[in-house]
Amino acid sequence: MTPIITCFGEVLWDVLPTSRQPGGAPMNVAADLRNFGLNAQLISRVGSDDLGQELLDFLAAKQLPLDLIQTGQTHLTGIAKANLSDTHEVTYKIVQPVAWDYISMDSLLLSAVEKSTLFVYGSLAARSPQTLETLLALLEVAPRTVFDVNLRAPHYQRASVEQLLRQADIAKLNEHELSELATWYGPEPDVQSAMYQIRERYQLDLLCVTLGEKGAALLDKTGFYQQPGFAVEVEDTIGSGDAFLAAFLYKLLQGEAHPKTLEFACATGAYVATQRGATPAFSEAMIHAFLKKVSLTIN
Repeated sequence: MTPIITCFGEVLWDVLPTSRQPGGAPMNVAADLRNFGLNAQLISRVGSDDLGQELLDFLAAKQLPLDLIQTGQTHLTGIAKANLSDTHEVTYKIVQPVAWDYISMDSLLLSAVEKSTLFVYGSLAARSPQTLETLLALLEVAPRTVFDVNLRAPHYQRASVEQLLRQADIAKLNEHELSELATWYGPEPDVQSAMYQIRERYQLDLLCVTLGEKGAALLDKTGFYQQPGFAVEVEDTIGSGDAFLAAFLYKLLQGEAHPKTLEFACATGAYVATQRGATPAFSEAMIHAFLKKVSLTIN
């Protein structure tokens, strides 16, 4: 049976100093999954404005189905103002309230999630009561859940993040998010100890942490795995963590061994960091060619 991956949450415009481009972690992950040929779909909401229509056109061009994208009449399409002053850590000012703060439950969404192999969601969608209520209802019927933690201050609260962690089978976060979560429960431990602490506390099947240029780490019942990063010339890091997650889930669904999965996911994230924008086109063959090239450079 062909896997179906449903991503839930924000779709918006990243407004850069000289341009704007489609964004939002759930949308990026869904588009990247499509790059790998997977049947990915997105649940979100846009406004009935020009920016909303442009996003729908973009999603269609990325071969993402539009039947789960709601259109609202009362709130504008989402915008996030990106600050690129640090090429290794993009920060955002995310406008609120906007259309995706009002994703409403209907039978179409419920049916789509029930039939999904994986249901991917983040913490940003929990900033509004309406979208959080819809998310929690969908988590009740999701067969397997993936929490892309994605903390964006000031748009999260500890209570809602913990609530969403308890609903997750798999969680992915970056090293800064791991550090913050770990300090909620005591003195900050090292990465490996923090991962054991978080995985045990929330009974996660699998926990994955991206470590920037240092690579990534994975922890599940079989043990702890770590992959060094790849040295690349960074264009921007927008979407690189989302590409990592898409590649990680792609290989996970294939049943690939964890070390190979981490290596492929790190290579995908590194490749996207060498490109401009969040959702450059790529294929599995391109990533393998890139991986071979950067591995030769290292050796």
